[in-house]
Amino acid sequence: MPIDVIKYNSNMKAEWDAFVETSKNGTFLFMRNYMEYHSDRFTDHSLMFYCNNRLLAVLPANIRESEKTLVSHGGLTYGGFVMHPDTKTSEIIEITEELKKYMQKSGIKHLIYKPVPHIYSRIPSEEPLYALFHAGAKLSARSISTTIDNRERLKFSQLRKRCITKAAKAGIECQESADYKKFWSILTTILQERHNSTPVHTQEEIELLHNRFPRNITLYTAESKGEPVAGIVVYETDTVAHFQYIAASDEGCSIGALDLLIAHLIEKVYANKQYIDFGTSTEQGGTYLNEGLIRQKEGFGGRAVVYDTYELSI
Repeated sequence: MPIDVIKYNSNMKAEWDAFVETSKNGTFLFMRNYMEYHSDRFTDHSLMFYCNNRLLAVLPANIRESEKTLVSHGGLTYGGFVMHPDTKTSEIIEITEELKKYMQKSGIKHLIYKPVPHIYSRIPSEEPLYALFHAGAKLSARSISTTIDNRERLKFSQLRKRCITKAAKAGIECQESADYKKFWSILTTILQERHNSTPVHTQEEIELLHNRFPRNITLYTAESKGEPVAGIVVYETDTVAHFQYIAASDEGCSIGALDLLIAHLIEKVYANKQYIDFGTSTEQGGTYLNEGLIRQKEGFGGRAVVYDTYELSI
């Protein structure tokens, strides 16, 4: 079947967004208003794949010109082919072959591909993983995330239960919040002091994204005497409540405020969400595992889901 590969341009925004909304594995991260908030840092090279004028898949991507590398997507946690529910394995294999031809014609030598983890898909959507294998791609990185499946929720560990009880006795109150400024102050301080790093998003960027996607991006805080001592920014999709940012002040840590907030989100706010994902606990492409961090997440009943990266050279 003939596959046409078309480079995305701004005139295609409405078609792109409508396709993502009805796809089998798209999330709000692939909507153009999300992808383009950091357009100054990434040169967009997203692609759309048609057969007989029917859109079968899109590929959120950016180009690293100097490296002749196509990345899906450098500014997102995950990327890869976003597919129409009717798109089948044979079609994705053909689409992948056409992508290779497109790269050759365009002088692109390498593909870095971060597939959408299966927990984010509305129906099974791992056809691209086979197509990549079929095309000769190699697994280059594997990070491990910790996820709760609410259909088979495990019990909290005794340590987590004790911390939850301690916070409750201290009068900690958990609630939705719009005060990103105070939470970002906590988050920035913790990342700087403990990891010598900064949040991926600035306060202004996360507020911008929250305003663009108010149903998908929400801040929850644990407060002591009216002041936040812990917080979590949640990215919510159809199937997953993903904890994008998690932080607690020194006071919050000492009284277990974060434990109480996590329990509140698991047992009350997102009790009916299929998955609750704590995010990854690895660094350096997955070669370093932060055992203390993952042990804390597993204490809430989370278990492993991998976030992979594949590379293909043309």
